[in-house]
Amino acid sequence: MPVFIDEHFQLRTALNAHVLIDARLKKRGIDTRLEMAPLVVGLGPGFVVGQHCHAVVETQRGHTLGRVYAAQGAAALADTGIPEAVAGHAGARVLRAPCSGELLANFEIGALLEPGAVVCTVAGQGVSAPFAGVLRGLLQSGLQVAAGEKIGDVDPRSNPAHCFMISDKALAIAGGVLEAVLHASSQ
Repeated sequence: MPVFIDEHFQLRTALNAHVLIDARLKKRGIDTRLEMAPLVVGLGPGFVVGQHCHAVVETQRGHTLGRVYAAQGAAALADTGIPEAVAGHAGARVLRAPCSGELLANFEIGALLEPGAVVCTVAGQGVSAPFAGVLRGLLQSGLQVAAGEKIGDVDPRSNPAHCFMISDKALAIAGGVLEAVLHASSQ
């Protein structure tokens, strides 16, 4: 199954895709529509079955992670705005832009960080590691970011290998997408 990153859906018409999976995790301001493909699957909060898509896959950790909602009007759990805790760290593990501007990275994903290490700068303002850990995610250098935008993630477990493995959450969500596609193809 080919995967394309096409945030503005420019390839959709040319590809004549049978399945469109919106994995942008926008959480609000959903612009996906049912008529975009014979099967449209939305991941996470903001999607409503019958309005934006044919099926929604739950992305929030917990008992319903990866579940497929296909009943008219069904939706994923609302965004809590609070990241799941990892080794006792929740919101603090998420790096956010202190202002709007260009992001310039000082480290690569997988780097071990000490508390206070300046992970990157945004418009010249430093963004520091809140605790010791591994840099699990970071937007690429040169991107323009908005103040308060999530730009990276520090994992307190300090295992660089985790950065290059598919997580349990990603596996559960992918399983939900596969379930939605297989269910639709059997009808």
